[in-house]
Amino acid sequence: MQAILKLLAVILVTAQGALAQDLSALARVNPEQSKIEEGWFGKTTLTLGLSQGVPFRVFLLNDPARLVVDFREVDWTGLNADSLLPEPGAISEIRFGTFQPGWSRLVADLAEPMIPDQIGMPVDEASGTAQLEIVLKDVTPDAFAEAAGVPIDPSWTMSLSPKKPITKRDDGRFVVALDPGHGGIDPGAQTDGVDEKDLMLRFALSLSEVLQRSGVDVVLTRSEDVFVALETRVAIAHQAQADLFISLHADSLTQGGAKGATIYTLSEEASDAATAHLAARHNRSDIIAGVDLTGSDDQVAGILLDLARQETEPRSAALARILAEGMAQAGGPMNRRPLRNAGFSVLKSADIPSVLVEIGFLSSKRDLNNLRDPIWRAVMVNAMADAILAWRDQDEARKPLIRQ
Repeated sequence: MQAILKLLAVILVTAQGALAQDLSALARVNPEQSKIEEGWFGKTTLTLGLSQGVPFRVFLLNDPARLVVDFREVDWTGLNADSLLPEPGAISEIRFGTFQPGWSRLVADLAEPMIPDQIGMPVDEASGTAQLEIVLKDVTPDAFAEAAGVPIDPSWTMSLSPKKPITKRDDGRFVVALDPGHGGIDPGAQTDGVDEKDLMLRFALSLSEVLQRSGVDVVLTRSEDVFVALETRVAIAHQAQADLFISLHADSLTQGGAKGATIYTLSEEASDAATAHLAARHNRSDIIAGVDLTGSDDQVAGILLDLARQETEPRSAALARILAEGMAQAGGPMNRRPLRNAGFSVLKSADIPSVLVEIGFLSSKRDLNNLRDPIWRAVMVNAMADAILAWRDQDEARKPLIRQ
């Protein structure tokens, strides 16, 4: 079974109708021809209508069970997850979007173990349109586990690591790693037509520009709308030999009526139930985007380098305090408890002072209006930049004391 599935996992469109087209054009998904249907005998069919044939691959991931379809590349405009999946069934949730440049991805969460029974993309010779059809059938958990895994095919390799090493300049300059949360297939919080990933990228680019004008070297974990794995975000900071790491977010959290800027540092136990819930959501980013987490528990739960953290943790706490003070002086608004902590995966670097900043919460109308306001954003960007520079100077002054 596993061998057969692997053979089906990577499929190039070779029908005459597809070859006759200009496949360099972006294939578009036709919402009216796309659907999910549950049939008889435990079978579920996923159908996507496409404006043209496109190379694709299909595979399964376990823990949790997911169906993943990669494309080179498609335009999802007009397709809505709610219309494609009106209510949960054998497929409990579905999402799609950009994965990395030139790549699109669809991820379907499976409520029960299912594997592809049929996979095809027939191309209409007259119109050139295509239809991807995947028929899933029920199997035992053991059969699903055996079939799951990313197919090995060098021509389809999608590295989740930086394409080239980023090295710190040799002149001793100060390096800040900015991490705009989410991206690509993972939109983050969504409300009123606004995606968290877009707001945070815009904010990070502005903060980067202000810091660079102040003589600071900045590395961004992403500079466009692409997905970056949690582990890779930390790896980018390490490769840049960053002096600090700041992850930027604007989540939606109805629990406790969250509003106002909040700065988080790492802790094995969360400050409160709402913070624990928030950390759990952030740590699901890789699962949301269909990343294979097999054997990767250490990346999320490990890296417990206690000796390094004896120095790093108080420096992270100092950064959080200075950021909170600076943002408050600029008018905030701040959360009633602006300093909190939890086990956020992106903060688990043992040797780089790290904080996660919720600049506001999209679930708060006030915060949402602020984040949409370019003047408010400019004020907050400058306040954060000033705080980062203040931390740099204070941290440098403390170094002789730490060495002693």
